[in-house]
Amino acid sequence: MVNADERRFDVLRAIVADYVSTKEPVGSKALVDRHNLGVSSATVRNDMAALEEEGLIVQPHTSAGRVPTDKGYRLFVDRLHDIKPLTSPERRAIHKFLEGALDLDDVMRRSVRLLAQLTQQVAVVQYPTLTRSTVRHVEVVTITPARLMLVLITNTGRVDQRMVDLGDVITDEDVARLRNVLNASMAEKRLADASVAVAELPEQAPPELRDALIRVCSVLIESLVEHPEERMVLGGTPNLTRNVADFPNSLRQVLEALEEQVVVLKLLAAARDSDTVRVSIGMENEAKEMQTTSVVSTGYGGSDGMVLGGLGVVGPTRMDYPGTMAAVRAVASYVGEILIGR
Repeated sequence: MVNADERRFDVLRAIVADYVSTKEPVGSKALVDRHNLGVSSATVRNDMAALEEEGLIVQPHTSAGRVPTDKGYRLFVDRLHDIKPLTSPERRAIHKFLEGALDLDDVMRRSVRLLAQLTQQVAVVQYPTLTRSTVRHVEVVTITPARLMLVLITNTGRVDQRMVDLGDVITDEDVARLRNVLNASMAEKRLADASVAVAELPEQAPPELRDALIRVCSVLIESLVEHPEERMVLGGTPNLTRNVADFPNSLRQVLEALEEQVVVLKLLAAARDSDTVRVSIGMENEAKEMQTTSVVSTGYGGSDGMVLGGLGVVGPTRMDYPGTMAAVRAVASYVGEILIGR
């Protein structure tokens, strides 16, 4: 026999499901009619009264049904033992869509568009942070006999191009030697380690390459040091405007907060684990402007547990949490696979 706590949670779960789908406060009669709760209407009314006393549901106005509170959503999310998996066709469609990306920028754009479409919320994807990347290759291209272009490519597909004025001419043979020296020193190293290795190269260089290597290494170190600004892509903002009623007197400030990259990046900052989907509901969000929203986020990265960046969605607290969490986890998994495999 189901105990009282479990029965009340079943009532709460039914209220969440109905309110998310209908946008209307839920009454006891509707619950009895729509859900096989196995108890009488009187018992459901008593359970709703107990849930309201615990602060899990609230009556928005007199003679209305009940809606979940932030605390009610939190309990509902915490009791989701498993995130429902996407169907095989959904997973294949995600993989095919992302696999067609041409470069890192295209991966980011496709990911945010896909996540916004799957969840009907605002999607946010953070570019891979440089400190978590490794050097895949350094290309040295001759622009003129005294000018080179350096192309730094990371394992995540991030590309940084820099020009180097040598102050003197250099032969094609010496350019090839520079390329070999740089790649032997930097390849497969984390960027922080690569910058240390690059700083030591001029001391080890043959005399005829030392001046050129000093100029090249000083420019490369600028590329290897973490940029102070993080980059991210935002998509699906119009999805919020379709749910104006979910943001009474606060939609404008939510939209303004989303334009501030610092605010959004802070929302993703906690997504440091690619195995966990994090849900922050209402007042749990630090930024005051975002306290009428819920944020579902996770990290993406490789199978070795290295997290390259974060992604997630922002929407109203009245959200399909199981479906949104499944979509966030699936997209993060494929983004990590594609970037590491590029």
